[in-house]
Amino acid sequence: MFLRRMSETSLPRRRNHALALPNMLTYGRVVAVPIVVGLMFWPDEFWMRWTALGVFTAAGITDFFDGYLARAWSLQSTMGRMLDPIADKLLVAAVLLMLVADRTIASWSLWAAIVILCREILVSGLREFLADLKVPVPVSAVAKWKTTMQLVALGFLIAGRAGELALPGTTRIGLALLWVSALLTLYTGWDYLRAGFKYVTEE
Repeated sequence: MFLRRMSETSLPRRRNHALALPNMLTYGRVVAVPIVVGLMFWPDEFWMRWTALGVFTAAGITDFFDGYLARAWSLQSTMGRMLDPIADKLLVAAVLLMLVADRTIASWSLWAAIVILCREILVSGLREFLADLKVPVPVSAVAKWKTTMQLVALGFLIAGRAGELALPGTTRIGLALLWVSALLTLYTGWDYLRAGFKYVTEE
């Protein structure tokens, strides 16, 4: 009894980082998803489009700072590791669907959106499978560039027709960057699949 009490008082308790700033930034990115979607329901209301771009940009910036601050301040948590990639995928997928719905993304460019969405589903399933086997799947440097390219491309496309007033060719630039991000998506998807393939094929 005495030893148990002594150990409870002498051993440092593990801090709960659920409400630490890095996690709060990640939560904010999740909350931003329905806000951006709601603002994009009226593509001809340019002020709403610009507001959507502002919220989307702020959410994209938090994608960098939550991970950076978590590492710098030693505030990594299981919640943060789980929620961070989910928040990214929710934001990208929701915006892609809205852009397809208002025909900003149409014709052949639909394939770029399909590639991005299919890759995210594939990698998410692979991560879940490998997590059961206690196999870590670290994020590669190319994957980080892929995410950055996606966010930049979607930013141009969210501006869309509203952006054409300030920068002619905004939509074309966004679509070109979307194809670049789709190619990076294919590369990183294959890279993850190759890394985990030996575990997937084991019986």
